[in-house]
Amino acid sequence: MALRDRLREELNDSRKARNVALTMVLGTVLADVENHRISLKREISDDDVAEVIRKAIKRRRESMEAFEKGGRPQLAATERDEAEALARYLPEPVSDEDVRAAVRAAIFEGATQLGAVMAKVVPALNGRAEGSTISRIAREELGTPR
Repeated sequence: MALRDRLREELNDSRKARNVALTMVLGTVLADVENHRISLKREISDDDVAEVIRKAIKRRRESMEAFEKGGRPQLAATERDEAEALARYLPEPVSDEDVRAAVRAAIFEGATQLGAVMAKVVPALNGRAEGSTISRIAREELGTPR
C-alpha cells in the first residue's frame, strides 16, 4: 500500500475512533503532501511523502525545543507526541554504526571532503538517517573540526 493511501486510511480510522489529536496531525500532513504534489506538478512517490513527513517531524521538534525553553512543558509534550505519531510512518532509521560504515565506504571510494562524503552517503541512506548525524560522523571520520 502506498504511504499516502496508508495515511488517508489511518486518518479515516482516527476520525471514526474520535481521536482528535491523531486526526489533526494526519490531516495536516496529508494537506502538506497534497501541497507538495501540486508544487511538483506530478504524482508523488512514497519517498516524496516520507520527505514531507520528515519535514513535519523536524518542525515539531523545533517547536518542542522552543516550548521547553519558554517554560511550556505541556505544549512541548504535545509536539513530542505528534512527532512520535508521525515517525511511525517512516522507514526504520539506521544505526550510527551503519552510518559510520557508509561514510567509511565513501571515503574509501575517494571522497576526501565533507561535501563529497555527504553527496555519496545521503542518497545511499535515503532519508533513514538525519543529515546532522551523517555530518557529525563524516567530520569525525575525516578528522575535520566543527
